[in-house]
Amino acid sequence: MPEEGIINFWIAKLILLLYNGKDFWVRLDEATNSKGLCTVKLIFRYMKPYAKAIAASMFLKLAGTMVELMLPYILEHIIDVAVPAGNLGHIFLWGILMIVTAMVTRQLNITANRSAVENAHNVSYNIRQDLFIKTANLSGSQFDGFGLPSLISRMTSDSYNVQSCAQSLQTLCVRAPIMLVGGILITMTMDWVLSALLCLMLPVMLVVIIGVSRYGIPLFNKVQESLDDVVRVMRENITGIRVVKALSKTEYEKRRFAVSNETMTRNDIKASTVMALPGPIMQICLNTGLTLVVFIGAIRVNNGQMNPGVILAFLTYFNMVLQGVMGINRIFMMISKASASANRIGRILAAEEDQRVLTAEEAKKPAGDAFIRFEHVNFSYGKDGTAAAEAFGGSSREQCLYDINFSIQKGESLGIIGPTGCGKTTIINLLMRFYDVEDGGVFVDGRDVRSYGKDELHRKFGVVFQNDMVFNDTLRRNIAFGREIPDGRLEESTKDAMAAEYIAGLPGGLDYMADIKGANLSGGQKQRLLIARALAAKPEILILDDSSSALDYKTDASLRKAIFENYGGTTTILIAQRVSSVMNMTNILVMDNGRCIGYGNHEHLLETCPEYRDIFHTQMGALA
Repeated sequence: MPEEGIINFWIAKLILLLYNGKDFWVRLDEATNSKGLCTVKLIFRYMKPYAKAIAASMFLKLAGTMVELMLPYILEHIIDVAVPAGNLGHIFLWGILMIVTAMVTRQLNITANRSAVENAHNVSYNIRQDLFIKTANLSGSQFDGFGLPSLISRMTSDSYNVQSCAQSLQTLCVRAPIMLVGGILITMTMDWVLSALLCLMLPVMLVVIIGVSRYGIPLFNKVQESLDDVVRVMRENITGIRVVKALSKTEYEKRRFAVSNETMTRNDIKASTVMALPGPIMQICLNTGLTLVVFIGAIRVNNGQMNPGVILAFLTYFNMVLQGVMGINRIFMMISKASASANRIGRILAAEEDQRVLTAEEAKKPAGDAFIRFEHVNFSYGKDGTAAAEAFGGSSREQCLYDINFSIQKGESLGIIGPTGCGKTTIINLLMRFYDVEDGGVFVDGRDVRSYGKDELHRKFGVVFQNDMVFNDTLRRNIAFGREIPDGRLEESTKDAMAAEYIAGLPGGLDYMADIKGANLSGGQKQRLLIARALAAKPEILILDDSSSALDYKTDASLRKAIFENYGGTTTILIAQRVSSVMNMTNILVMDNGRCIGYGNHEHLLETCPEYRDIFHTQMGALA
C-alpha cells in the first residue's frame, strides 16, 4: 500500500473510532472499502491532484499559527523584563518586533486562507463534474432509484458540504491542534501550576465534543433526505405552476410544501442544536478557567512566585488553547455534516454499471433479418437488483410489457397507438436501451441492442420524446445540439418539420433566443423545432413519441408527407393518439395494458382488431 494510502487508512480509523467506538469495525469496513464511501477517503481522493498547492497552504497556515503563538510571549517579555529595566530603546525594539510579528501572522493567515478556499473550490468543482458525468451515464432504472430531486441536492448542497470540509481540513485542522498543543507547551515553560489548571479543563471539553459528534452523521443524513423532499415538491410546483394556478390549487400546494419544509427545518434544528451543545459548555469552561487563572495567578504574584506579565500572557494563551478546542469542535461538526453528504455522493459515484456491453457470443441472435425486432419481450419497472433500488429499498415491481413481438424492415414505418399508460413509450425506452429487457430480446440491424456501445446505438436515432426539452439558447443551437451540422442541412430540416415559416418570422430567424423550456414559443412551434432537431442528422431510425399532438391536422399531414418523401431510407416509429397520424404507416401496433392486441396495416386491423376499429370510427366519425 502506498504511503499516502496508509496515512489515509489510519486517519479514517481514528475519525471513525471517535465517532462511534461500538460500531468501529463495521464502520471501518465501510470507510476503507473500494467504493470510497468514507468522507476522508472521498475528500482525499479529490484533494490529491492539488497536493502541492494544499501542502503549501497548510505550511503557510502552520507558519502563521506558530508565529501567532509568539505574540503573548513577546508581550510577557515587554512587561516583565523590558519595562522594569527602564530601557526605552529595548522597549521600542520589542514593540517593533511585536508589530512585525502581528503583521507577518496576518499576512500568512490571509494567504493560507485564500489558497485553501481556491483548493476547496477546485475539489468541489471536480466532484460536481464527476457527479454530472456519472448521472448522465446512469441507466434508467438507476436514475429512477436515486430520483431527480436527490440527484439535484447531491450536486448542490452535498457538494458544498464537502467543499466546506475540504477547506476546514487545510485551515482548522492545522490551526486548532497547533493552538491547542503549542499553547499548552509554552504555558508549561512559563508556570506549571497554571498550566496544570489548563490541562484539567481539556478532558472535560474533549469528552463533550466526542460524545456529541458521535450522533452527528445520522442527524445530518436526515437533514439531507428532508432536503431531497423539499427539492422534489418545489420542482413539481415550478414545473406544473400553470396547472396549479389553473385549478386554483395554490393554497393546497403551499400547505404541501409547508409540510416538507417544516420537516426539513425540524431535522435541521435538531441536528444543529445537538452539534451546538459543546459551544455553551466551552464558554463555561473558558470563563471558569479565566477566573481561576486570574485568582490563582494573583495569589502567586502576591507571594512572589511569578511575574505579573505571566498572568496577562497566560490569559491570552488560555484563550488560544480554548480557540483550539473550539476549532476541534468545529472540525468534528464539519466532518459530521460532510460525512452524511460524502456518503450520499459516494453512492452515486460508486454505482456500478448495470448495462455492460455484451460480446457477440453473449448477445442473443435475432430470429429473422428484420431491421428492428422485438422477440417475446417482457419488462417491469422498479426491478430488483439495481444499485439504486438497493440503496433506496426499491423492490416493488410494476409489470409493464407482456410478450411483445413485432418486426420492421429498413425504411418501413411503424405506428404505435393505444390508451395512456399502455406501454407505448416503454417500447421506445427498451429500443434505445434506457432500460434492459427482463425476458426476450430487442434487436437493431441484426444485433442485440445490448451488444452496442451507448453512443454507437444512439447515433442511429433521431428522437422526439413527450415533453421534450427546448433549451435556453438560439434555435440554431437547439436544432444542431452540439453536432457538426451545416447551415444548409439545418434549414432543410426546419422545412421538413414545417418550422421554416414561423422561424423566418421571428427576430433573427434561427438566431432567435428561446427561453427556458421554450416559454416564448407556442406548443406547436416547440414541437416543430424538436422534430427539426430529430431530422437534422438524417438518422437511420426516426422516433416521434406523441410529437404532433399540438399540430393541426393539416400541418400534421404535411409533416408526415415530408418525412415520407425526403427520408425514404429512414425507419420511422410514430407514437400517436390520432388514428389519422398512423393509418398510413407500413404497420400499426395496437397496445392495451402492456399487451399487443393488434398488429398489421390499417386495412388488416379494421378487419381483425375490434379495439382499433372502435378508435377509428370514434375519431374519424367525429371528424366526418
